[in-house]
Amino acid sequence: MSRARTAALSVPLVLGLLCAAAAPAGAAGAANSPAPHASRPDTPLTCRGRGVDPDALVRHRTEVVIAAPLRTVWKIQTDVERWPSWQTPVESVQRLDHGPLRKGSAFRWTMPIPPNPSTPATSLEITSTVRQIERDACLRWTGPAVGEGLRIEGVHVWTFTRVRGGVLVRTEETHTGAQVEANVPVATRLLREGLEAWLHDLKSEAEAEAQARAGAQAGARAAAR
Repeated sequence: MSRARTAALSVPLVLGLLCAAAAPAGAAGAANSPAPHASRPDTPLTCRGRGVDPDALVRHRTEVVIAAPLRTVWKIQTDVERWPSWQTPVESVQRLDHGPLRKGSAFRWTMPIPPNPSTPATSLEITSTVRQIERDACLRWTGPAVGEGLRIEGVHVWTFTRVRGGVLVRTEETHTGAQVEANVPVATRLLREGLEAWLHDLKSEAEAEAQARAGAQAGARAAAR
């Protein structure tokens, strides 16, 4: 898929998703893997006791099982500077600190946004700050997405749990801001599409990496015989 095509499709993700930069949910290969599915909205996710904005009108929660080791899923998700390699609409990611992602870590990332009925063409700049984190278990970050004529404040929570067959990844996000609150049903639908697209891409990347590692290990064992 070309970058121009993906950027055009990412418009609703921006209006409906602060911290997602993912290919569309119908991307090639989606039919070959279990689709993410929404979970109960009345049981908000938390990381170290903190969750999404309880007063936000726009919110969604969804989850997927990824057939990969927990360490692989965690590394891909938290190595934010690698996001452009598996989330096509992300143009750049800049860590504002160094070392492993931790409480207080911040990163700034950008994506191009073509014109739409609500806003002109712009480059969206998203600054995310990690508020809570527990290694291999959960993440919670907050921050604004800002572009010409557009500002969204978001809170995003992720949890990671070992289950039979891999890792259950759950994510929940809330948005506030004049643009999304002007049409809550549409903003909520777009948020859902964006979160599910992100999970689809995370699943694809993690499972491909796990399969490649397993193949390399099998080859090494065969060579050693």
